[in-house]
Amino acid sequence: MMQEKVALNSVLYNIEREGQGEALLLLHGFTGSARNWAKITAAFSAHFQVIAPDLLGHGETEVAPLVGRYAIEAAAQDLITLLDRLEIEQTHLLGYSMGGRLALYTAVHYPQRVLSLILESASPGLKTAEERAARRRSDEILAERIEQEGIAAFVDYWEALPLWHSQNQTLSEEARAKLRGERLRQSPQGLAHSLRGMGTGVQPSLWPELPQIRLPVQLIAGEWDRKFVEINQEMLRLLPDARLEIVPQAGHAVHLENPAAFKQVIQDFPGFS
Repeated sequence: MMQEKVALNSVLYNIEREGQGEALLLLHGFTGSARNWAKITAAFSAHFQVIAPDLLGHGETEVAPLVGRYAIEAAAQDLITLLDRLEIEQTHLLGYSMGGRLALYTAVHYPQRVLSLILESASPGLKTAEERAARRRSDEILAERIEQEGIAAFVDYWEALPLWHSQNQTLSEEARAKLRGERLRQSPQGLAHSLRGMGTGVQPSLWPELPQIRLPVQLIAGEWDRKFVEINQEMLRLLPDARLEIVPQAGHAVHLENPAAFKQVIQDFPGFS
């Protein structure tokens, strides 16, 4: 895996790359980094040029001081600038959770740059202004908590959420410790600004855009993540060229909890053929 720093619209990004062939751009979730994709990179770098950036506010990418810089519109533009810098005309796009929302936004607004779309435990955002306002309030409270209490206290809170309970069954103690270490290395300001700038409450709803997406789309959700199973079932009905795989024995982080099944879903995806 080759690691490099690339300036994208005045922010110094950390990028990891490996392999040759068609591009496969991997976008991690909140509190994650490019490192979370290690098993996926190893599996696909023989046939693809796999590119995994640390997204704004995460990993070793520079922490921008202004919240507006973290907006999903700016983050998507950074991805297009990255493709331009690497002289990549089109890419397959795989996004998980927060990264899935960014992948979907990018595919909606830059469809000519995307070959296919894989969305893991992702959503098109919140449908109503009331829902978005409520989420912005809760995200602001969490952002302030991160800044005031520090990263260790936040990670304790975050790992106790019901969303991650399945990982006590699906991940080894060593894997959970590695994931925790990754979270503890995050920047408090970076995570707080990510919530404020690109949280679900501030991004535009993409639900109305789904029927216009002509790309092949693979939706993935874990069977124990009922909320996102239902969201993805609704997305499936609206997308013209999509399929949904509900992966057994997995919660929200399917690529970590059942990596073998996750890789098989991607390998079987017609959008890659």
